[in-house]
Amino acid sequence: MTDSQHLYEGKAKILYRTEDPEILLAYFKDDATAFNAQKRGTISGKGEINCGISSQLFSLLAAQGIQTHYLDRPTPNSMRIRALQILPVEVILRNIAAGSLCKQTGLPLGMKLDQPLVEYCYKNDALGDPLLTRDRLLLLELATPDQLEEIRRLSLQINSYLSKFFASCGLTLVDFKLEFGLDKQQQLLLADEISPDTCRLWDNSTTDPNQRVMDKDRFRQDLPNVEAAYQQVLQRVLATTRCAAPLDFSDTVGDAGVK
Repeated sequence: MTDSQHLYEGKAKILYRTEDPEILLAYFKDDATAFNAQKRGTISGKGEINCGISSQLFSLLAAQGIQTHYLDRPTPNSMRIRALQILPVEVILRNIAAGSLCKQTGLPLGMKLDQPLVEYCYKNDALGDPLLTRDRLLLLELATPDQLEEIRRLSLQINSYLSKFFASCGLTLVDFKLEFGLDKQQQLLLADEISPDTCRLWDNSTTDPNQRVMDKDRFRQDLPNVEAAYQQVLQRVLATTRCAAPLDFSDTVGDAGVK
């Protein structure tokens, strides 16, 4: 891609314009950051791995009727995506207490939550991506009440499906981050990526608190074999999508979300 096509560079991806103004090319980098970019490094092969995992999961979600920005994957570390107006809201789905939830509430690491917890953060590096209440989110006009309700419904639906899918991969989906955007018709679409960078995943084959970590926590906590963990997640996702029958989650998700 040329400099003239360069649109935006973030911590994990570079966006490029294409000949079609409604389509962008997202290039996944090997760069790794943590703690609001205070820690920086490189995870070898991360870009290709995360692009591969994300493309598979976006395709699986699309088959369940969830609209995403994903179109196709022209190269191993890039995907063509729909150009969206990204809402400056990070949605966090939590199934098990971990990370900042434990630090901010005192809940013990690994405690299973009675029901999925939906949180919202202001996507603003200068402010440290602060946690927002619903009223603060509306006060800042980061989304409309209708958009927020749809975001919550979709997020719970995605969580229900991905939790089952990762379980079939031998992994527990502890928590994960989602982003959404609006297309030209003002439809809400799932955006960004779904990968070990944005999900906290634990290996079900062990209870060792360090061995079970299969995500960016290995980088955050200076644990060994970061690249191998990412590669293992990719291999399990690919194996499951090739061999497993489609998962049915209609019994747990209704119009109002998870029951």
